[in-house]
Amino acid sequence: MAQAGQALKQTKVRYVILALIFLATTFNYVDRATLSVAASSMRTEFGFDAITMGLAFSAFGWAYTAMQIPGGWVLDRYGARLVYGIGLILWSALTMMQGLVHIVSFTFLALFALRFLMGIAEAPAFPANSRLTVMWFPTKERAFATSIFQSAQYFALAVFTPVMTWILHAHSWQAIFYWAGGVGIILGVVWLFYVHEPRHHRGVNQGELDYIEAGGGMPNMGDKRDHIRWSEVKALVSNRMMIGIYIGQFCLTTITWFFLTWFPTYLLEARGMSILKVGLVAAIPAICGFLGGLAGGLWSDWMLRRGFSLTTARKTPIIVGLLFSSTIVLANYVPSDVFVIVVMSVAFFAKGIGNLGWCIVGDVSPKQIMGVSGGIFNLCGNLASIVTPLAIGIIVKEMGSFDLALVYIGVVALIGALSYLVIVGPLNRLEIRIDERAPDAEPVLPHDIGTARA
Repeated sequence: MAQAGQALKQTKVRYVILALIFLATTFNYVDRATLSVAASSMRTEFGFDAITMGLAFSAFGWAYTAMQIPGGWVLDRYGARLVYGIGLILWSALTMMQGLVHIVSFTFLALFALRFLMGIAEAPAFPANSRLTVMWFPTKERAFATSIFQSAQYFALAVFTPVMTWILHAHSWQAIFYWAGGVGIILGVVWLFYVHEPRHHRGVNQGELDYIEAGGGMPNMGDKRDHIRWSEVKALVSNRMMIGIYIGQFCLTTITWFFLTWFPTYLLEARGMSILKVGLVAAIPAICGFLGGLAGGLWSDWMLRRGFSLTTARKTPIIVGLLFSSTIVLANYVPSDVFVIVVMSVAFFAKGIGNLGWCIVGDVSPKQIMGVSGGIFNLCGNLASIVTPLAIGIIVKEMGSFDLALVYIGVVALIGALSYLVIVGPLNRLEIRIDERAPDAEPVLPHDIGTARA
């Protein structure tokens, strides 16, 4: 009876943790987007051309992508609370410093270096998000939890793009960096004070821990720090299912980075809008992306509760989302600004629906190397953070318009849908089989026998 009463009165600490993950991820993206809002003013002040600006945009991506596997290892070694909290404070401080690049003669090099260092500091963030949701949430709530922190990227753009454009208009481009970085530092201190892993959090009771574990969550995952073998990484990246997931994430992230980098410039230069109008208009697709992200997570969890397989429940929203995201090319054929924003909103809403890649990583990754698996996944996805800004910058400079750039985004979205349709196949929890009597033996990620349904 006492146990039943405890179950009925279980704590809900996981939702407070989710709220803090959402806020941290929001400012993760606010700090990334600061440069996109300041870009037009900085181009005018410093004479940067489209390719130079594309290089500045991509600096973050070079470091962020390169550090995914090391960041995942650090995460598995030291845990999400410490790594995430310190990273949040550090990348926020680097954001503030970008407001000072005008005081040095080597402005572009200083900007590139600070964006590069910011990419290193942010590298463990999304693997940490995935790790925390696997630890704190049962399987039937995980798509919703994932959609919440994934939707933070749209929330950041929807709410804070107008704020940053107002700051730019009322003050200066430097003030954007000071404001965003300062808030992030405060949030990092709050994170270190409150966030802990489930078994070590003073606010959680046994009823909530039992509920999480009985539903497929892994509250004990952070208790043991496993040694990572590179042979395990090799086995992971050679798995067909994971290869298809990696390709799909690259394609989804390509859409994100268009909106994070070149979208405000597109509205200013290709559509002739004022900076204040851009701040308001750019928020509309972001709001739609936020709603789409919530819809995708709820849709996936609803399908699971209705008895659909994990494969169907996770892959269907992603494929549908990528297919409809390709409609972004229609913006080339509508003269009205209103219809352009409608097209962009539909594309970003659809992208939000399909943004369940991190949920899948939590469902299928070997539990012994969850951080490293997330790091590899995010590495592959964020190759787009390098390719997209540069590719669009080159296209705009060589072609003199954004038309071909939008075609590029649409084609990549279709490739992502094809990857999930043809390459990924059934979703299964991968297991690492190692003979403990031979510690140096090659681990195996079985394709059929030995896999467990997630």
